Amino acid sequence: MSKGTRKAFFGTDGVRGVANVGNITPETALKLGRVAARVMIHGKTTGDTWPRCIIGKDTRISGDLLEAAFAAGVTSEGVDVQLAGVVPTPAVSFLVRDEGASLGVVISASHNGFADNGIKFFTGEGYKLSDEEERAMEDLVLAEDSALEETPRPTGGKVGRISGLPKAADRYIAMVAGSVGQGRADLLAGMRIALDTANGAAFRTSVAILERLGADLHVAHAEPNGININADCGCTHPAVLSALVRETGAHVGLSHDGDADRILLCDETGDALDGDEIIALIGVHLLETGSLHHNTLVATVMSNCGLDEAIRQRGGKVIRSGVGDRQVMRDMRAGDYNFGGEQSGHIICRDYNTTGDGIVAGLQVLRIMVETGKPLSELRKCLVKFPQLLLAIPVTSRPPIGELAEANTLIAETEAALGDTGRVLLRYSGTEPKIRLLVEGRDEAFVRERSDLIAAAITAQIGA
Repeated sequence: MSKGTRKAFFGTDGVRGVANVGNITPETALKLGRVAARVMIHGKTTGDTWPRCIIGKDTRISGDLLEAAFAAGVTSEGVDVQLAGVVPTPAVSFLVRDEGASLGVVISASHNGFADNGIKFFTGEGYKLSDEEERAMEDLVLAEDSALEETPRPTGGKVGRISGLPKAADRYIAMVAGSVGQGRADLLAGMRIALDTANGAAFRTSVAILERLGADLHVAHAEPNGININADCGCTHPAVLSALVRETGAHVGLSHDGDADRILLCDETGDALDGDEIIALIGVHLLETGSLHHNTLVATVMSNCGLDEAIRQRGGKVIRSGVGDRQVMRDMRAGDYNFGGEQSGHIICRDYNTTGDGIVAGLQVLRIMVETGKPLSELRKCLVKFPQLLLAIPVTSRPPIGELAEANTLIAETEAALGDTGRVLLRYSGTEPKIRLLVEGRDEAFVRERSDLIAAAITAQIGA
């Protein structure tokens, strides 16, 4: 690995890429384990507590080799490792707090295909790393190997050990079920639910949670084999969940991504709800019940402007953060807010967990359905969205956005025409070779026309 610049290694959420090449090799995982121990644990642990790291993973085939390599790196720095096995990403966030561990790690590439994998991190408080912590880790990973050897490695009885974490999944299941009515077994009685677990990390946990609460459950894509995670299923394929809802006559449908930190919902007609609709629905309910801290929720710059109107009409306020649930949580912590999320389906219910948690968010919606007696098709009407088009454009290079001359000219013209009734956003993906374009306004035809023009200009300059 050669010396690189900031974000040459870390993306929007940890490190991610094709498994066994580039930045996702066992050699790099081992070094990351050593670096994580140095930056995130050494010097932070007090008293006689032996530092521990909890590792969870999703179901993709490369998880075992990366888990083993990362664990070896951590233990070589005198830190014990507890293996949680296959559990959702939010389970690790919960378990690291519940156990009093020093670090949580998830081996997962989220919604990506099985050939990819990644490594993401949680502090001992269950939060994702700050920019400063990522920068410190990245600098050390990209440094020469000799930089790690300046401090002697532990030897003898001071090296770490690796063990399993008993009942890791069961503990998470109990916590989530308890987030709605103390896990009462009849909460969802009579409710028919279609569930797509994406052949991913929630293939056991979400099934167990919903069944524990009494749901009449119809499950699809819960037979992982290491290579079928996210394969034509999960929350990036809403048509699959829609079809399952219609086929089973379900009252509601839920689906996850590969590590289950996201949620997609379908109402009883099979129409999908995006993250903005879920945020609005829960946010309105929290406002009406006096449970939204400071009457404020946090959304990203990608969320529809209709969300601001829906919350403002009910006496609340929306604060906009940068993209990524890590940025949402940063602003939630800064303002002591208890609810926020992303249009992509990362929904953070901070009263129950310290990161995006798909099944926790899904249960909040199900509870609202039960308490109000209203179907999801009616509850979702609290949000009237502005017409919005979001495009993910494949690119071959990533020059500064300011150098996309023709696209920037078109964007300036579009923003001038929209005025205060819309917006244009352009950013590179943090996890894929794509640039994301969002155009929003009250006139759907205008939004589509301008999106096509800007996208064509980008494709002509840097398109794949």
